[in-house]
Amino acid sequence: MITIAAPREPAPETRVALVPEIVQQMVRQGHRVLVEEGAGTASAYPDSDYATAGAEVVPAIDLAQVDVLAHVTPLPAGAVHRLKPGAVTIGLAGPYDEARVAALAEANVTAMSFEKLPRTSRAQSMDVLSSQALAAGYRAVLEAAIRSPRFFPMAMTAAGTVPPAKVVVLGIGVAGLQAIATARRLGALVSANDIRPDSAEEARSVGATFIEVPVDASEGTGTGGYARALGDDAAMRQREALAPWIADADVLITTAAVPGRRAPQLATAEMVAAMRPGAVVVDLAAAGGGNVEGSVAGEDVKVPSARGGGEVTIVGLANAPGDLPTDASRLFAKNVDNVFKLIVSEGGLNVDFADDIVEGMTITHEGINRLAPPAEQAPAQEASAAEAPAENTPAGAAPAHEAPSAQAPGGQAPPYPTPAQGEGMDGAGGVVVDGMQTEGEEGAR
Repeated sequence: MITIAAPREPAPETRVALVPEIVQQMVRQGHRVLVEEGAGTASAYPDSDYATAGAEVVPAIDLAQVDVLAHVTPLPAGAVHRLKPGAVTIGLAGPYDEARVAALAEANVTAMSFEKLPRTSRAQSMDVLSSQALAAGYRAVLEAAIRSPRFFPMAMTAAGTVPPAKVVVLGIGVAGLQAIATARRLGALVSANDIRPDSAEEARSVGATFIEVPVDASEGTGTGGYARALGDDAAMRQREALAPWIADADVLITTAAVPGRRAPQLATAEMVAAMRPGAVVVDLAAAGGGNVEGSVAGEDVKVPSARGGGEVTIVGLANAPGDLPTDASRLFAKNVDNVFKLIVSEGGLNVDFADDIVEGMTITHEGINRLAPPAEQAPAQEASAAEAPAENTPAGAAPAHEAPSAQAPGGQAPPYPTPAQGEGMDGAGGVVVDGMQTEGEEGAR
């Protein structure tokens, strides 16, 4: 029998790593599940539902009893030493934290990070970054719609015709595609752009007009199809091509991220100011540095429109999946369960590095730090690509979870993609530019 636990996540995180449905399945398989009191309350999963599912709902989890700890937010270094040697953790690792990783190795804990999940078809059902990006893209459109002074759909009435809102989406990964689809369902006219070569077809497949930019595909696609930051000249050409589309839009949604780097700046203050009064900008990458100049994670920032007579609202979403905690937690828990099944053999734990997913996700094991030294952070101005949940990515991979800053302590960048807001999270294999993965063949992510 394996003991698996889900703690109550620290505020402001609203998601939970295990939901009653998954707990019930684990209990039926003969495992013991511990859930901290109130762990699912913010996600609308009451303690009584966990108890009914067979979990032991406890005031506090004794980490020394836990074989597997499932978590959403990165574990604080101070809690790591309470885990017993040989314990396994499954969750998001966040930006590279040398103290945390060192503590995990010193405690002889096997830490498995969703950010390190291999981008293969077999791993799709475990891809937290994609599953959470799905929620992020949907939420971004809703946030824009409730702030916009305009209808999204066209309305033909006896009093006249109301034209549809114009929405521009930058970054066509899982989050971007979901944003396009949601805006289209609301009746808006949608245009989109991404620097990856396959993005035009993806945008058109969900009803968007693709914005052509004079940037060669090779300039924005790195090794393995991952999106990469554009150079200064290419970034300038990209912004010049996007400027008139943004100026004509009622809503701008950005979901772009580049693996292991600060979020690329796609819209300058001048480009935002050129939008009409009442326009709304939603930046899913605000917590990772922001795609939009002036965006602040967790805040609405008002800037004067250069056209006069009003303001443009910049919405910096800090944790879009956490704003939809019930379904985001359901998807997260299923991802956790699928990873858990890989490390269980004949009723016991078996961390087998012969499995490429297990080998890829594991960042510490038997006292060894398996992460490569983080790369030096590049100047922020160099980063300006379309997207890569919100969430981290190869062209077709993706980040989700609250998008922490890609800047690590000491000016270092994480050695693996961080879960940016708009980045990868859908569970389907595919290409990623906003940190999420879209449907596609193996290796496209």
